[in-house]
Amino acid sequence: MIGSLRGTLGDKATDYIIVDVGGVGYRVQVALSTFYVLGDLGDEVTLRIYTHVRDDALQLYGFVEELEQRIFESLISVAGIGPKLAITILSGMEVDTLVGAIAEENVARLSTIPGVGRKTAERMVLELKDKVAQLAPAVIPGGPQGVRQDVLSALVNLGYRPRDADRALEKVEDPSERFEELLRQTLRVLAS
Repeated sequence: MIGSLRGTLGDKATDYIIVDVGGVGYRVQVALSTFYVLGDLGDEVTLRIYTHVRDDALQLYGFVEELEQRIFESLISVAGIGPKLAITILSGMEVDTLVGAIAEENVARLSTIPGVGRKTAERMVLELKDKVAQLAPAVIPGGPQGVRQDVLSALVNLGYRPRDADRALEKVEDPSERFEELLRQTLRVLAS
């Protein structure tokens, strides 16, 4: 199995690159996030590689960041998500945003990724919520405090004064850890 490649960037397209290693060109599938951080043609590149072997093909998937590769490997462990869809998911959403959406069980946000329907998003949340917490604990929003900050920001963006929004949030009797519910309750307090 190929674990990494270091060579010259021989060709570059939005969904794959060619890495020339000692005269041999390896075609490597990459997410857009990896594509954008690679240099120009002729530049030296180093990629972490996931090798996917099937009966009829050997495919290489490349990553600059270790976390992105780990998230990719977690995604392909979910039923119904293969390597191609996993790369599409990583291209459709930044890793930090993806991890946050899974941790917050935000199925609606995950469903906005091309190729991911509601059922796939629900499976992602169900099967990956605990894994992403272990893989990227620093990325996951800070629980109730993080949600509280998000609600305050949303209220200010809606035109409420920060002081009024903060007071209304303090008056919420049963604070939820879910953004939508906490926002709804705070808006009720502001309306009364």
